[in-house]
Amino acid sequence: MSVETFVPSTKLITLSDSAIKHFESKLKDKPGQLIRLSTRVSGCTGYAYELDFADSAKDSDEIVEISPTLRVAVSEDAAELVRSTEIDYVTEGVNGIIKYNNPNVVDECGCGESFNVG
Repeated sequence: MSVETFVPSTKLITLSDSAIKHFESKLKDKPGQLIRLSTRVSGCTGYAYELDFADSAKDSDEIVEISPTLRVAVSEDAAELVRSTEIDYVTEGVNGIIKYNNPNVVDECGCGESFNVG
């Protein structure tokens, strides 16, 4: 008999295959640019995600190398809020939507715009 041990991910963030494909296609004509993930105080439950394209990271950002052509800079103040989050890109009808699968979230507002962590 063998025993398996669950070891949670220690990565700051991960991206699903569809999110990697989406962001790589958006950046293919923008060499050197990266994605920057931050949060801001917002909404009825606390925080909102902000995801932007950037020419460079800020000095305090943590850089996550996703692929040879895709890097994500995570702002220092957002790091603990988003730790172990998977960013996904899904198609709902004719719309493409970025989804955040954040295991730290304990409460979300009804519209999905803001979140709070425990």
